[in-house]
Amino acid sequence: MTRPLPSHHVAFPSAGSSRVVLLLALACGVAVGNVYFPQAVGPLVASGLGVSPGAAATVVTATQFGYAAGIFLLVPLGDRIPYRRLMVTLLTATGAGLLAASAAPGLVPLAGASALVGVTTVAAPLAGPLAASLVPAERRGAAGGLLLSGSLAGMLLSRTAGGALGDALGWRAPYVLAAVLSLTVAGCLARALPATAPPSSAPWPVLLAEPLRLLRTEPELRRSCLYQALVFAGFSAVWTTVALLLTGPVYGLSARAAGLLALVNAVTMLCTPVAGRLVDRRGPDPVNLVCFLIVLASSAALACGARGGAAGLAALVAGTLLLDVGMQSGMVANQVRFYALRAEVRSRLTTAYMTCAYLGGSAGSWLGTRAYAGSGWPGVCALTAVLTGAALVRHLALRRGHGRAVSGTGPRRRTPSRR
Repeated sequence: MTRPLPSHHVAFPSAGSSRVVLLLALACGVAVGNVYFPQAVGPLVASGLGVSPGAAATVVTATQFGYAAGIFLLVPLGDRIPYRRLMVTLLTATGAGLLAASAAPGLVPLAGASALVGVTTVAAPLAGPLAASLVPAERRGAAGGLLLSGSLAGMLLSRTAGGALGDALGWRAPYVLAAVLSLTVAGCLARALPATAPPSSAPWPVLLAEPLRLLRTEPELRRSCLYQALVFAGFSAVWTTVALLLTGPVYGLSARAAGLLALVNAVTMLCTPVAGRLVDRRGPDPVNLVCFLIVLASSAALACGARGGAAGLAALVAGTLLLDVGMQSGMVANQVRFYALRAEVRSRLTTAYMTCAYLGGSAGSWLGTRAYAGSGWPGVCALTAVLTGAALVRHLALRRGHGRAVSGTGPRRRTPSRR
């Protein structure tokens, strides 16, 4: 009988690992889509259940809070439970939760089922460490970019498909479709993922405490967390307030315009694999530097959107595109950096990183609304520039203090220094 491979062992030759990574990218898209499609069907839920739109929004809130809880509570188990068993179990539970949501007779049962869906649909944070263990070190950037493209596709397509299907068949239909997709992907993963032996036998409470310890002891993890938290804060500030600009007196557009503007994210799906290959060749630090400069350029372009009219709208399109490319490509670089630290704790490293990123995004949304209230759209753009500038200053200080900063695991690179 074939023994399970260690979870940090390269389990496949190149062709086999590439097929599994493609399947993991699909799993990321389906799982992330479960978090975002409820945003498109909120008004349909309100009319279908006879509640106010504000009350129906609790479904989205429950899903998002559940997702954050799932990252904290369940992703560390990737170092304790074999990936195949964990991911298949969670996606199966997600499918059951979605079916329960589709049959919910009222808002409270729907919110409860949505919270369950959020908690269990954490395949994307688990897929990253698994993919890093299945491919050679020099291909981790490309694999990470592909997984991120899958997540972005799920985010975009789930909103579009959910809204269209809900308009045609009612709000319950998108939940049924999402359940079918989740259960189908669970079946595919059960057949395709390798049997791995987890690197840790530590009890669950110890695993939950480990991300905080890793933040204290791993400087390169702290650096990746800081970069992503600051840039994602600016990203969230922009996307939280751009609808206010578009629907306000400057443009006077409908709320649907913000959704159409978000479609520029589709280009990012093509950019993140390219960023991943650049990380593999040159290391994370040069890619981070370029991404910071791209986000700063996006702040300037977005500021021009305050003038209104066709020129202002074009500036918003260009600025949001640059913002998305810079933020998502920087995420690939940050992940490759901390995946290179310790293979046996990758799921716990991911938990620390994703938690910091979401905290930064939440803070950015809060700061963005206040910047908009106090200084309008130019204040939001200035906030994004200041946050990104802080990350850039930190990055340049490290390069000056330590010479040419070299980190990552690609060819012709040294082992990352502890900073």
